Amino acid sequence: MNSAYEDQIFATSNNDLGASQPVLKVIGLGGGGCNAIERMMTLQLRGVDFIAANTDAQALASNPAPTRVLLGPRVTRGFGCGGDPLRGHEAADESRRELAAALAGADMVFLTAGMGGGTGTGSIPVAAEIAREQGAVTIAIVTTPFSFEMGRRQKNASEGLERLRQHTHTLISIPNDRLLYVAPRNLPMEQAFHLADDVLRQAVQGITELITEPGLINVDFAHVRRLILLGGGALMSIGHGQGEAKASQALEQALHHPLLEDVPLSSAAGVIANFSGGEDLSLFDVQTGLSSLQERTGLQTEIVFGVINDERMEGRAQVILMITGLGSSTMEEALPGFNPAKAKSTAPVPATRDWEVAPLSAPSPSSDNFRRNLPPFFRPRLQDPFSR
Repeated sequence: MNSAYEDQIFATSNNDLGASQPVLKVIGLGGGGCNAIERMMTLQLRGVDFIAANTDAQALASNPAPTRVLLGPRVTRGFGCGGDPLRGHEAADESRRELAAALAGADMVFLTAGMGGGTGTGSIPVAAEIAREQGAVTIAIVTTPFSFEMGRRQKNASEGLERLRQHTHTLISIPNDRLLYVAPRNLPMEQAFHLADDVLRQAVQGITELITEPGLINVDFAHVRRLILLGGGALMSIGHGQGEAKASQALEQALHHPLLEDVPLSSAAGVIANFSGGEDLSLFDVQTGLSSLQERTGLQTEIVFGVINDERMEGRAQVILMITGLGSSTMEEALPGFNPAKAKSTAPVPATRDWEVAPLSAPSPSSDNFRRNLPPFFRPRLQDPFSR
């Protein structure tokens, strides 16, 4: 083979490699979804395109997302939906063309919203339908109302989830009450809502990093796509570890995360595990943790994992888990023994729990009360556990 021909082959291959990166987009809908988008951008989640969509023109104007869609300018005149999901649906319907343009070309779309209000609840099924019609894998990651948000918001959320699951490949529904159950009792309400934003961000990051970040062990997009397309319900959690068996410790903490308590892992069709750690993270440690996970899930569960090196995490490890194909569409269905109202009113929150580990870094002089009050799995890794 002559040199010119070889050069042509390598040039073509390099061009193909550059063009073969999957396009990942995250769209936040309504106030809760747009807040989550802003949080992800503030913490520099990489490898994804951000889209904010809202009926409130004033709130949308202050969002940093590079792509912003004002939903239903004729239906709502930019004043919001007043908590009415029907108007949210009508607004998204009016803006189908704009949503389709924003989502065009995506291989995978993450849709996030806080269920129970008007814009997010009403518009997210429309956006999911559009993304799916355009050939994207759709993952909806939503929160459901606190138990003190009784009546209308609970009803709106339930009906909205029913519509959403018809248009998304995988649905992660996270009850806000489960987050309050592990937060300090004196945590201010605004900070409690930030916990929900962080969970939405963690779920997105756990998948996007596996696909976009160069790692010691990489996972290809097709593999992740196949596990997502298993459908049904999905859950996520995060764990941290330190010391000699840090990866195993992180995995154990993730499996005992409050968002996974009482979950029948044996029914899971797949598990996506994203490990990150310093140069001292050993394959033996990761394998030990994964073997323990396999014993709990069963041989029928397919486990896909990746390992990302972060030199700032010497002596520490983090894992983000996504459990897929649970055969249920919401967290409430996957947690038959979980009663949010009972957990909130009768379950004391001890100072420490057996799934907690020491903070992964000492608080910096700039740390605020919010960061100090967070449970360990929300605390910063250096400045933030998810910034890179």
